[in-house]
Amino acid sequence: MADESLLTSLFPEEVVTRALVRDVELPCATGTMALITLDNGRDHTRPNTFGPAGLLALRDALDSVAVRADRGEIVAAGVTGKPFIFAAGADLSGASLIAARDEALAIARLGHAVFRRFGELGVPSFAFVNGAALGGGLELALHCSYRTISSGVTAVAFPECFLGLLPGWGGTYLLPRLIGPAQALKIIIENPLSQNRMLRGAQAFSLGIADAMFAPADFLPESLRWAARVLTGSAEVTRSVPDESWDAAAGAARLFADGKLHGAAPAPYRAIELVAAARGRTRDEGFAAEDEALADLLLSEELRAGLYAFDLTQKRARHAAGAPDASLARPVTKVGVVGAGLMAAQIALLFARRLEVPVVLTDLDQARLDAGLGHVRAEVARLRDRGRISADAAARLTALVTGSLTKDAFADADFVIEAVFEEMTVKQRVFAEVEAVVRPDCVLATNTSSLSVTEMASGLAHPSRVVGFHLFNPVATMPLVEVVRGAATDDATVATALAVGSRAKKNCVLVKDAPAFVVNRLLTRFLGEIIAAVDEGTPFEVAEHAPDPLGLPMSPFFLLQLVGPAVALHVGETLAAAYPDRFMVSPKLRALVAAGKTAVYRPDFTVDESVAELLAGGDRPSTAGEVRERALEALAEEIRLMLDEGVVAGPEDIDLCMILGAGWPFHLGGITPYLDRAGISEKVTGTRFHL
Repeated sequence: MADESLLTSLFPEEVVTRALVRDVELPCATGTMALITLDNGRDHTRPNTFGPAGLLALRDALDSVAVRADRGEIVAAGVTGKPFIFAAGADLSGASLIAARDEALAIARLGHAVFRRFGELGVPSFAFVNGAALGGGLELALHCSYRTISSGVTAVAFPECFLGLLPGWGGTYLLPRLIGPAQALKIIIENPLSQNRMLRGAQAFSLGIADAMFAPADFLPESLRWAARVLTGSAEVTRSVPDESWDAAAGAARLFADGKLHGAAPAPYRAIELVAAARGRTRDEGFAAEDEALADLLLSEELRAGLYAFDLTQKRARHAAGAPDASLARPVTKVGVVGAGLMAAQIALLFARRLEVPVVLTDLDQARLDAGLGHVRAEVARLRDRGRISADAAARLTALVTGSLTKDAFADADFVIEAVFEEMTVKQRVFAEVEAVVRPDCVLATNTSSLSVTEMASGLAHPSRVVGFHLFNPVATMPLVEVVRGAATDDATVATALAVGSRAKKNCVLVKDAPAFVVNRLLTRFLGEIIAAVDEGTPFEVAEHAPDPLGLPMSPFFLLQLVGPAVALHVGETLAAAYPDRFMVSPKLRALVAAGKTAVYRPDFTVDESVAELLAGGDRPSTAGEVRERALEALAEEIRLMLDEGVVAGPEDIDLCMILGAGWPFHLGGITPYLDRAGISEKVTGTRFHL
């Protein structure tokens, strides 16, 4: 068909997922199942996806299965995936090339036309979910009559709203009618907007998404045996949609989306509307409504932004721009951590868990050391109790992390990182003490968030082995590491730090040694402009909600509370000393710290009255729009200066840092293309960041 040729031409980079059909004789002489295996011919690092050619290949396979079903040659159809992967949904490689609504509508309708065939074959259909099932992959499974899932599956999700889309091949209609609207909206709305949270196999089974669950080792044989029992009636599948208010579930989802996005992105709200309407629609009506919504969103600015951000996190984040030859990296078989505070304990557990090497903590006295080790053990126990690690793994982790009151314990370490008080003289003294006991090739890393790595290393005999390794709090969940090259840092040290970050399952961005590096410099400038508006007399509530239309993950003063006013003040003072023409130290922030205030909001999210008093005053108030424009223009100016200084290799690295380290929303894309689209880049700097 001409339309099909047009669609496939829009996806020139599609890796086609083949639908391989084979006959399987079911146990107990039940009969023959036509089993489709989805396989794009790549390993597990390139999941099965569905572009137009993949959908057409699946349609052709289903045509042959349907003919055999009509002839009575098969009693059932099944579908499973290649090792570790069921299917990861739509191929988005050509989405940015879709320019007309009829093209977008054709893509939406093709997905529905193919997937719904699993429920229209004339014989029962079974989805054997052996691995990751995301987006369209999960929707394909929902179209089947029955589903089994492996207990080893770690990723079941509808991530579409994270990108600016919605589950448009049946998801918003089928899932709420299977497990109820409240749980469906949690999966469709809440999880993707909460750092793209995924379900595990056991969770999907407990929710009723799958009808049976089996261990990975013999998943397919057990699934086939179970399918045979279903066909003979010896295994009964019972389902019941929870008796709950669909309107209430939709209302709760809207409140959640408002709290995250403030209406800034359309996709979640369209998805909520579709789920709310699914109860009273026929399947054809529900699918047609999904087609229209998906067609609109495929042409939206938010999707283009989301795809840019997705591409950064999936490609550029895996290979740091400007990185030296990876072969220069030294092996790391033992790690030392200076300090035993909360941050140090988190770092120690990260290295023990991800690198699986001994980690030794040091501190000044036994009480502090015991507290740090106690935090590690408590967190390991929590992971064990929640089923995230086995009892054996918990025992191994606990044994890997030890403590010492002397730095002599670092004598055989390959990588030592300090996480002590953010004061230059303290850190210099620590590194001098560590250098006296470690081997000449041991890497010395600092977790500083704002201080100069070059200055920190200046008094050492071997400053070439000092590198910044700025992790973000909470360490376990924040994916970014700013790897900072000092003036003397050599390639082997940088390569080792990048390798350690990769082994720790973090995304590394290589940055030049400049005050506060990338994330903290930009957040401090952004927050500084908003606090400055309060200093001038803008009411706290006006300034606090000025950025709401951007849909940022948290408001400015919640961010201040998370960072801590004292830490924010220290970073602000560092930047004000370096760039006094652009950064200033807020008198009201200084007053908050002097008063010992560690929070702006009470636990019930109301503003502390004494804090409100400290933030009051001033005679030059601004409107919310003026505050927002001022803060964004400051960001544009600061980013241009950072690029001119060579802090990072390009604007993409600024975007990556802000997405991974500050939660800059996917629906806005990177911060630099957003500033370009809004016209702020040219207004402030005279040129766009992306030409």
